[in-house]
Amino acid sequence: MSDVPFTLDQLRILKAIAAEGSFKRAADSLYVSQPAVSLQVQNLEKQLNVPLFDRGGRRAQLTEAGYLLLNYGEQILTLCQETCRAIEDLQNLQGGTLIVGASQTTGTYLLPRMIGLFRQKYPDVSVQLQVHSTRRTSWSVANGQVDLAIIGGEVPAELQDTLQVIPYAEDELALVLPVTHPLAKVQTIQREDLYKLNFIALDSQSTIRKVIDQVLTRCNIDPKRLKIEMELNSIEAIKNAVQAGLGAAFVSTTAIEKELQMKVLHSGTIKDVEIKRNLYVIINPSRYRSKAAEAFAMEILPHFSSKPELLKKELFAKSCDIPDPSTLPTITNDDD
Repeated sequence: MSDVPFTLDQLRILKAIAAEGSFKRAADSLYVSQPAVSLQVQNLEKQLNVPLFDRGGRRAQLTEAGYLLLNYGEQILTLCQETCRAIEDLQNLQGGTLIVGASQTTGTYLLPRMIGLFRQKYPDVSVQLQVHSTRRTSWSVANGQVDLAIIGGEVPAELQDTLQVIPYAEDELALVLPVTHPLAKVQTIQREDLYKLNFIALDSQSTIRKVIDQVLTRCNIDPKRLKIEMELNSIEAIKNAVQAGLGAAFVSTTAIEKELQMKVLHSGTIKDVEIKRNLYVIINPSRYRSKAAEAFAMEILPHFSSKPELLKKELFAKSCDIPDPSTLPTITNDDD
């Protein structure tokens, strides 16, 4: 097999079919016709001399060979994107793309402010923000699909040797109450008062809920004793429910700054208890870090960090290990 038996377009089509579950939806997502997709797959199977899809069912199911090609194909496409971004860097931030990841709370309430500052300084750089669970975000950083991310949960054990995890800031969890609640008029709430309240929380299987329960446990508050009257699927829904007088909740202080200023929510103080969790910056030190990512890390992240000097030191140490494309050796056209 002297020549590469597939093209990048064929790999993109394979990835789209696997993601969409059908040839038709893959064709729609790629803005091409379904016959064109089918023909590319047929040619690819002919070139590889192996079937890539099991055509017996209604959904397009990959064969073992299909899964193998998909796995390597995604890595190839990621490297191609990384190569293009490295070339774009030669324009010295007069273009290019920055991809930032975040877990739910930080992505919703903290990252938009950071991106706003970055865009003021570098308006020609395209910025993408991907907000997912800590686990999915960690894998995106590990695979090179995201430049860097800020997370509030734990990096999956299988990625802890791959990713660099840098302490970033402390995120305080506030007890929020309706402004009309009797405890909103009390200066300090006792720990035992918590068990008498009706609580609104995220779904018990959500990552944020699990993190909050872990933090409460470390503060000697038993989450199993809290009366969860209602479970909702978003922080915004929880804030609105508390504001409507339906119960209390534990919410990140970054998520309620506007509501506290407008005095539509009350943040209660629990005696001798500070409920905080750690936020972390994660990067993949083995991946090329673009100039846009470097600028965001060194110029924007420290503004919101509780340990800016330590953060800069850790980030600078790793940036020195990553080659700048302009310093790479020149390739000549000598025949010998």
